[in-house]
Amino acid sequence: MLLENKTAIIYGGGGTIGGAMARGFAAEGARVFLAGRTPDTLDAVAAQIRDAGGLAETARVDALDEDAVNSWVDSVAGTAGSVDVSVNVISHDALFRPLIEMPVDDFARSLEKIARTFLLTTKAAARHMVKQGSGVILHFGGSDGTNHMPGLGNVQVAFDMVEAMRRQWACELGPHSVRVLSMRSGGVPESFPDTPETAQVRQQLTDATLLKRAATLTDVGRVAAFLASDHAASITSTQVNITAGALVD
Repeated sequence: MLLENKTAIIYGGGGTIGGAMARGFAAEGARVFLAGRTPDTLDAVAAQIRDAGGLAETARVDALDEDAVNSWVDSVAGTAGSVDVSVNVISHDALFRPLIEMPVDDFARSLEKIARTFLLTTKAAARHMVKQGSGVILHFGGSDGTNHMPGLGNVQVAFDMVEAMRRQWACELGPHSVRVLSMRSGGVPESFPDTPETAQVRQQLTDATLLKRAATLTDVGRVAAFLASDHAASITSTQVNITAGALVD
């Protein structure tokens, strides 16, 4: 197994993307610790993992609370003996409107939230990974700084900011053998609500791919597990494109 005896922590582990990664990690032998603010969704993912023979634990953690994050990560390290993978996929406050119409306070508050949670969760994991001399910090979303379009408001700006942080973290943590990566999907149709309103968007995502199939949640989990494993030991400070050709490098 790719991740046997590894420990993975996932903020937003009860969501569709976080759950997919958790299942992918567990299927490859990792012990997964799921954090979030909604116990029911966390417990549902953990139950799926356990039913499949995997190891999963949950905790209610506010990823914006520095003391809570540090305490939880320290407890995971104490229980499991290491922190090998850290993923933050908590939901963003998406404000889809032109920047010229954006209330300044709303924009600033949304970006502060994203910057704060990614800095807090990465710092908490990095403290342990630097001591270990190993670890993987994985982001989801990705951006190459060129795929902007009107009306995205804070969404694309947030992705660009997270990618800038990823590059800086990779530079600082690389000498300690800690890898920092992003996954870029271009949109996972399965993660959208299955409603008539989203059906067209889901189809557009698929039609835009070269393979005429968009990334699935299973794809997300499998690629995440590979990137977190020693099989990807030479990959860091980059984003991995799983858009099925929708976004061309």
